[in-house]
Amino acid sequence: MRSTAVRALKPQPKKERFEARIPPAQKSILERAANLRGTSLTDFVISSAQEAATRTIKDFEMLTLIDEARETFVNALLNPPAPNDALRAAADRYKKHTGI
Repeated sequence: MRSTAVRALKPQPKKERFEARIPPAQKSILERAANLRGTSLTDFVISSAQEAATRTIKDFEMLTLIDEARETFVNALLNPPAPNDALRAAADRYKKHTGI
């Protein structure tokens, strides 16, 4: 499975603009955090938003996949398919190989 860490992206031309109005106290906190990281306020906010977005998407997709996998697993337990010829042949090979 892929790592969810945000990777450093190659600098690309910036084509989109994003604006937000925030209270002065919130801006001060963001500026302080950006200074501690040694980055600009814009880079800090964009990086933080990207990390949060990536984490949100991963969490949503993981829960969806877990739900789908759980349903498939339970259905397979409750309604197992009959063994086909390939499965019977594999079982025979296993029995001969292990002497069971």
